[in-house]
Amino acid sequence: MSADQIELAAISGAHGVSGEVRLKLFGEGVDALSQHKSFNDGALTLKKIRSDNKGGAVARFAESSDRNAAEKLRGTLLTVSKDTLPALEEGEYYHADLIGLRVETDAGTTVGRVIAVENFGATDILEIAKDPVPAKGMKTFMVPMTKAAVLSWDTEKLAIAGDFADQ
Repeated sequence: MSADQIELAAISGAHGVSGEVRLKLFGEGVDALSQHKSFNDGALTLKKIRSDNKGGAVARFAESSDRNAAEKLRGTLLTVSKDTLPALEEGEYYHADLIGLRVETDAGTTVGRVIAVENFGATDILEIAKDPVPAKGMKTFMVPMTKAAVLSWDTEKLAIAGDFADQ
């Protein structure tokens, strides 16, 4: 996947016998996903989509006409070009823009790189791989994506409060 492609969902399996698939959503939900009519550089064309009322979705693609075709799509990530996504407001971010950023403390000390963005319900949590990697102990630590913890970020680095780096 190229850097300008953003993952919005993954096909988790077939749904029924008519070619529909179950989706695990990574973004803002069914409404946001339904704004896109094609995925994976035009390889998949969305015909319809609905919520599964469990946090996921059920979709039908023009390229999937039966259960066998739907099963073959299992594990497929649905991507779109980043330039098709809505513009961000101040303080907003796409997870893909944070992953890989160098992490520094407010004192300028490099502590690692962002390797994942998780959300367990309250707020996004950044997982940071320590650099250098310690011989013993935790190799990663987590920081909440709050104003108290994450002071700023740009396209090259993310600055965190020093108190959060001492974990």
